[in-house]
Amino acid sequence: MLDYSRLRPWIWITVSILTLLFGLSLKPLLPVDETRYLAVAWEMWLRSDFLVPHLNGATYSHKPPLLFWIINFSWTIFGLNEWSPRIIAPIFGIGCIILTTIITKRLYPKTQAYLIAPFLMIGTSYWAIYSTVTMFDLLVVFWTLLGINALIDSGKERIILGWGIFAISIGLGILSKGPVILIYLLPAAIFAPYWLKIDNPKRIMKWYIWLIISTLAGILIALLWAIPASIAGGKEYSNAIFWGQSAGRIVNSFAHKQPFWWYAAIIPLLLFPWIVWPTILKNLWHRICQIKNHSNIPHSSRLIMIMVTSTILILSAFSGKQPHYLLPIFPMLSIGVSALLISLRDKDLVNHRFDAVPTGLMALVIGLMVLLSQAIETSNKYTEWIIKINGYWGILLVLFGLLVIILPPKIMQNRILITALSNNFIIILVLFTLKPILTHGYDMKPVAEFISNSQSEGYTVAYYGKYHGQFHFLGRLKKPIIETGDGGIKDFLEKYPRSKIISVIKTPGTINPTPDFIHKFRSSYFAIWDGLKIIQNPTAPQRR
Repeated sequence: MLDYSRLRPWIWITVSILTLLFGLSLKPLLPVDETRYLAVAWEMWLRSDFLVPHLNGATYSHKPPLLFWIINFSWTIFGLNEWSPRIIAPIFGIGCIILTTIITKRLYPKTQAYLIAPFLMIGTSYWAIYSTVTMFDLLVVFWTLLGINALIDSGKERIILGWGIFAISIGLGILSKGPVILIYLLPAAIFAPYWLKIDNPKRIMKWYIWLIISTLAGILIALLWAIPASIAGGKEYSNAIFWGQSAGRIVNSFAHKQPFWWYAAIIPLLLFPWIVWPTILKNLWHRICQIKNHSNIPHSSRLIMIMVTSTILILSAFSGKQPHYLLPIFPMLSIGVSALLISLRDKDLVNHRFDAVPTGLMALVIGLMVLLSQAIETSNKYTEWIIKINGYWGILLVLFGLLVIILPPKIMQNRILITALSNNFIIILVLFTLKPILTHGYDMKPVAEFISNSQSEGYTVAYYGKYHGQFHFLGRLKKPIIETGDGGIKDFLEKYPRSKIISVIKTPGTINPTPDFIHKFRSSYFAIWDGLKIIQNPTAPQRR
């Protein structure tokens, strides 16, 4: 058996923090999600209304309030700022890795699998990238893992502690992102006798009674917010939080529609580079071939199998699909693979150079793409973006990729360590490469500040099209932005002649009248006109 004692916790904690710091410093708040969620938190702060979230003056039913509450708590402690909200999700991400370590140690005691699992997580490209983004999913992953750990406690007859924490996990999970937490936790709880080795009929009956009580208690925790909020928010808000954001997504999602098989198709991309690691593929295949029937599956592995398969199948039934909905299965897969790796002998390992290829090749390909991008003809429509890329980072990526392939580590624990560290190093280099694009194409602060100044001067501001809250927090706006379009712009201008109109346009050079303010956004531009100019040409804000 191999010794993995070199994989110490302080290493992955340090790497996670460094990746977070670089991620926060090299990219702005990204529209529309990050800017929107901070806008909701800002309006909660501005209104001192912590019951019903609002966006642009209207009730916001798309997400429950827990993240917004935590952001407001951070502002209470540190003052109103941008950095404290942005570290909340990453802190939960680090908490997820700690819980993964604890669960691994409980499922595979007397082994060093718990030392490997954290490195498998930080070494997964999608997890490392997503852990720097202000979203709800890492909170859901945290409550999922807390609930799984509670089920293990309940299986060891720690009834009050286990089921109490399980109820809290469900309640806070619902308050984080809605009833989706039940998709991740209930299958593991329902099939717990199968993976916890509970075969006594009385214990099984007792288990399901406690499961029902605990689940209802968790739902009750969420209802302590949802019922008062539905009363205060009105009928439309009530219908949205009780139906539209839960069952409504299953029946007919209003966004992110994908076919049933979509998750199965994208999983290999999400699990890179481990999904193509030769040592893992070889030994995983051997283990699968050795399983004759379900009784041969180790009990701890049954939990992983149940969570992964049930999550994918149930989420596939939803019409709306996003890659980050699968994040709760990442820790379970890391636990399963760590148990596999810890059991390997030297003869089970493939040649050390093969394990280095996925990571080294990723750095090489990205580096070459950066270098070749500098040679693209100026007539290319993406030239204005490409010329902002710093080609020198491409050289560093290519050299790093060559180094990993030419001088790969031979010892197994060093292979895991180098792969995990290299993954985060490559992400940091890519962020340095893309910093000019992220800064010039995604930073909404200049637009938000212009809008804030306009509102301070007494202008009423309108957005031509659908407004997603991109500017409210960044500009610390205290008034709503009115949404308008072809059918409403004339009425708006008649009612508010002293106004500013915001629109997204493709080619600012040909617009008449000339906008008062223009700011680059992705491949388009934000343009802002004085309302008196638009009266002369009401079609000017149309996207073209």
